[in-house]
Amino acid sequence: MKPLDDLKNILLEQEKCCKELVCLLQEERTRLVDFDVAGMEEISKGKDTLLLRLRLLEEERIRLTAAHFTGKEGGPGGEITLRSLAERTGDTELAGIRLKLVSLVQSIDDLNGFNRHLIDRSLWNVRVASGFFRSLGGSRSALPGSGSLVSRET
Repeated sequence: MKPLDDLKNILLEQEKCCKELVCLLQEERTRLVDFDVAGMEEISKGKDTLLLRLRLLEEERIRLTAAHFTGKEGGPGGEITLRSLAERTGDTELAGIRLKLVSLVQSIDDLNGFNRHLIDRSLWNVRVASGFFRSLGGSRSALPGSGSLVSRET
């Protein structure tokens, strides 16, 4: 296989992983809204697995690019972008993959921002509720050691 074909295969695999990550982030949003803690743990494990795959693919892409494509313009060690590689080779498929990856990364960034906002909002609500319950419960010594909240008649 030619190095360019190898690079395309890696990029297509990265695209596939990014699409899966977008789906996981959308599912994460649903789980956050539903306050599904067990589901969130499952999503977190899936994201960790995907991020590991993406990291390995990125390392392979960098290795392949360094071995076959750098140094041909700008001297050794010069960085080459997908845009410049697509322009240099005239490969429209490479340009298309680049556009899809850029779009997916933007979607991931947007979803992460939205989910971060949901988490921040949930934490704020938990803090407010916790403060409210503490104000009702009196001193900590009045609460039983079991962790359950009991009401006292006054």
